[in-house]
Amino acid sequence: MLVPNRSMVWLAVVPVILAAMIPFDESMLWPMLAVDAGLVVLAALDALLTRGKAVTVSRRCAEVFSIGRPNHVTVELRSQARRRLKIELTCELFDDASAPELPLQINLRSRRRAVERFRIIPRKRGAHVLGDIVVRFPSLLGLWKRQVRFPAAHRIRVYPDVQQVRTWELLARQDRQHSLMRTTRRLGGESEFEQLRDYSRDDEFRSIDWKATARRGKLTARQYQLESNQNLIFVLDAGRMMTAESEGISLYDHSLNACLMLAHVAARGGDRIGLLSFADQVQAFVPPTGGRKAVQRLIQASYALHPEIVESDAEQAFGLLNSRVRQRTMVVIFTSIVDERGADELLRVTRSLFPRHLPLIVLFRDLDVDALLEGRTPAALAQHTGTDASPAPTKTIGELDLYTRGAAAELLTWRESLIRKLKNSGALILDVGPENLTPNLINRYLEIKARHLL
Repeated sequence: MLVPNRSMVWLAVVPVILAAMIPFDESMLWPMLAVDAGLVVLAALDALLTRGKAVTVSRRCAEVFSIGRPNHVTVELRSQARRRLKIELTCELFDDASAPELPLQINLRSRRRAVERFRIIPRKRGAHVLGDIVVRFPSLLGLWKRQVRFPAAHRIRVYPDVQQVRTWELLARQDRQHSLMRTTRRLGGESEFEQLRDYSRDDEFRSIDWKATARRGKLTARQYQLESNQNLIFVLDAGRMMTAESEGISLYDHSLNACLMLAHVAARGGDRIGLLSFADQVQAFVPPTGGRKAVQRLIQASYALHPEIVESDAEQAFGLLNSRVRQRTMVVIFTSIVDERGADELLRVTRSLFPRHLPLIVLFRDLDVDALLEGRTPAALAQHTGTDASPAPTKTIGELDLYTRGAAAELLTWRESLIRKLKNSGALILDVGPENLTPNLINRYLEIKARHLL
């Protein structure tokens, strides 16, 4: 396919100018026809010279992408032309995906090879198709841009954030988990002795083994392991409130990412992990299981699940949980509550878990409501108005709306009242923003294990 280049457009202006002069000077007719003929011949010649296979393109990428993360894609170009090519390359993306580096601008030398990389950021889990590759390069005389489509349909699966698990596993191999979870070893002090290791700044002073330090000639700390072979199940609300987004990702997906990370930590520590996802009916149920493939089972069961614009039926879901899970289990509940109906239902199902299970309820904070109360521009409003949503106050609240601030204060007061009721009913609470969910959840889990609450 040939597309007129900018130089072609400028050349086409010349006969137009000559044609406009004909009513005033008929002698301009023949020059205009001559220019037209010359332009047609030149364009046809340039098009003929551009024929042939000038470049080949191939693409390499993983079959599994992580949602909300930059996933690297590699393209390889091979020139078969006798001249340098200035290539513009793009790929057909699937819905809810972005590639900030596209289109790529590549200078490809004659008969040479070039390898380029770009990143794709998916915003929706499930099965997708990464489409064809399209390249453009100028013709020999520069009058045309030749566009070539290379069939390259590639099926991929977008999972919850598996990249963070790989990062944690790498750090674990290097015995540096504390860079992600600084409380792991500190909280392990009340549990079973595991091994001796080099002392680090994050360790408590009392963990130093002075005999081993004297023997080795350097500070040595005792490392403890937490109790294992316990049950952990994640319960995810997939109703309409979990469709709200933070940083372009739904609250449900933030929950899944945190589940996957904590599941890996728990499974590596010897615990059994499971999953229950529900909207107006149960979407998926994976009973708590252990072993190497426990995390993979959760990924396979959840990667195609999505929140729905329906009212959640928590009582049905927790009825299933209580009937299928008989052994004492730590139940991590992810939800977002903004009204009395949802609050009353959450209180009822939480009480139904006692005394058999230990519930930990993750409530997502609405950061925009916090911003309004503090006199800052909410992030959602800043995106539309282009104002600054930084932590420092940027507008007086009078510029926004005093009534809005009053409503925000009332909502936060109601929320604090709900948290008190849940705590009084025996539940543990994690009140956190989506962006800080994963580290806070893991640290809370480790704290619960170290205090032997389960």
